Amino acid sequence: MGMFDLGGKRALVTGSSQGIGLALARGLAEAGAEVVLNGRDAEKLAAVDLPGARRLAFDVTDHAAARAAVDGFEAEVGAIDILVNNAGMQHRAPLQDFPADAFQRLLQVNIASVFNVGQACARHMIARGAGKIINIASVQTALARPGIAPYTATKGAVANLTKGMATDWARLGLQCNAIAPGYFDTPLNAALVADPAFCDWLEKRTPAGRWGRVEELVGAAVFLASGASSFVNGQCLFVDGGVTACL
Repeated sequence: MGMFDLGGKRALVTGSSQGIGLALARGLAEAGAEVVLNGRDAEKLAAVDLPGARRLAFDVTDHAAARAAVDGFEAEVGAIDILVNNAGMQHRAPLQDFPADAFQRLLQVNIASVFNVGQACARHMIARGAGKIINIASVQTALARPGIAPYTATKGAVANLTKGMATDWARLGLQCNAIAPGYFDTPLNAALVADPAFCDWLEKRTPAGRWGRVEELVGAAVFLASGASSFVNGQCLFVDGGVTACL
């Protein structure tokens, strides 16, 4: 299936020292891509066991740092053909009591980072006339739950920024799309995974009847990173076990 082959391509995955980011990095590597891991903590990145992967430590919320890191890597190593904007965070609190500083952190980590790294990589992709950008949205792009209204706002913004990227950059050779995971067993969801009542609710609410496994996101990422999606642009692909398909 040559159209899904990522051989000869290089993929930068932000927030890839654990969880969904690491799973996607492993999956892209298995499809043939050379993977570049990213995180703020260089020591944590160095400890990741992914043979052949490069490391590029920088803070995705810092626009200047992101551009400097990407520009430096492109000059010293070579092209970044695929970008997966995965870095994200969660904070749970009733909206009326939601801390203002936590709201600002969510904006920076979940949405400003997509702009920062997306723009930095797109400048080089545009010059080459080709590139793939995959932003990680969420089931909360389309739905809300109590206690996470600001997170929901940021993930809605990711989907709309993805549309904007496609609108500006598709004619320049880029494909910009998003993946919206449902409920997956990740460190970000550790508190929910540990809550029997929530797990019972989720299993009843999800047509598939279970939590997702991070490896189940890999197929969508490989599709959107490969030639198979050459005419797919501005889309948000939900991988959610059917949660958004039913009441």
